[in-house]
Amino acid sequence: MKDTYLTLSHTSEGLYKEKGSKFLSFAFPVSDEDEIKEHLETLKKQYYDARHHCYAYIIGSEQEKFRANDDGEPNHSAGDPILGQIRSNQLTNTLIVVIRYFGGTKLGVGGLVSAYKTAAAEAISNNEIIEEIVKSKYKLQFDYIAMNDVMKLVKELELDILDQHFDNTCLLTLGVRKKLIDQFESKIEDLDLVILID
Repeated sequence: MKDTYLTLSHTSEGLYKEKGSKFLSFAFPVSDEDEIKEHLETLKKQYYDARHHCYAYIIGSEQEKFRANDDGEPNHSAGDPILGQIRSNQLTNTLIVVIRYFGGTKLGVGGLVSAYKTAAAEAISNNEIIEEIVKSKYKLQFDYIAMNDVMKLVKELELDILDQHFDNTCLLTLGVRKKLIDQFESKIEDLDLVILID
């Protein structure tokens, strides 16, 4: 079972110039559509005087959600070449925006495809591609007396502690790697612990 995916480690930028037109590119690691909306709004405010804000994104560990937007450029001449760069690098949870300042000379559809593709590639090459692990979130509730057993399990399966609250009754939020879920759940059953459903 594959439980890893490739994404970008940080925000990066690129620049491509063609016949007076300037293509500024921005690549972001993102986890959901709200984050994408925020980045787009920020860039639209910052570069309000640009002619086009074209973008593409893919999100989800299985690359299940994606979108390409030409923002007024001829159909499939901007968003698709940007999306193509995300795909050819096998990335997900990635947004790339390419902002165009028109230089007065029309580039034609072929020229636009090439410019948007190159600008997107530039932003990716100025970044670092990293491998992330797909994890599910679990909340455990247990009595303080079971603490040692729980911590042994956390260490054994190399679980991420996302949140903890210790009192007479303890609450622990854990990140569990996808391929370890069955093992984790059967051990929790053996220990007779309660999994809380969000």
